[in-house]
Amino acid sequence: MSKILVAYFSASGVTAKVAEKLSKAIDADLYEIEPAEPYTKADLNWMDKKSRSTVEMNDRSSRPAIATKVDDMDQYDTVFVGFPIWWYREPSIIDTFMESYDFTGKKIVPFATSGGSGLGDSYKTMQALAPGAKVINGEKFTVSVSEEKLKEWAEGIG
Repeated sequence: MSKILVAYFSASGVTAKVAEKLSKAIDADLYEIEPAEPYTKADLNWMDKKSRSTVEMNDRSSRPAIATKVDDMDQYDTVFVGFPIWWYREPSIIDTFMESYDFTGKKIVPFATSGGSGLGDSYKTMQALAPGAKVINGEKFTVSVSEEKLKEWAEGIG
């Protein structure tokens, strides 16, 4: 039986709620991608060109540190990676996560939350950061998505 991990980064709690529902719906382990230095409200002010999140997103080489590691990543065959959409793509901390493990032979499935933006080319970036993995073009959800819908989506992934 394949083992599944739902890993997620959540700035406001919305992605966390979707990740928790997904984990429960598909009976997967859950791991929060927590920044070593937590984001403050000021850090997340996307309208401030000097805010931490804006600076990170404008520098494609930015790699915010993660507080903890996944225990035994080798045990997972499929890893769902959740995040809020920032500047039409995955936050830089997701790039840190993707570069932190050897995903060779694993299926990576991005999922995101957003008020309006889609995933853009996030899956292409994630594929480039995990060349030995198969990264699927994921899906965007709202916080109100049902466990049933998430289960149906996850089971339909090739």
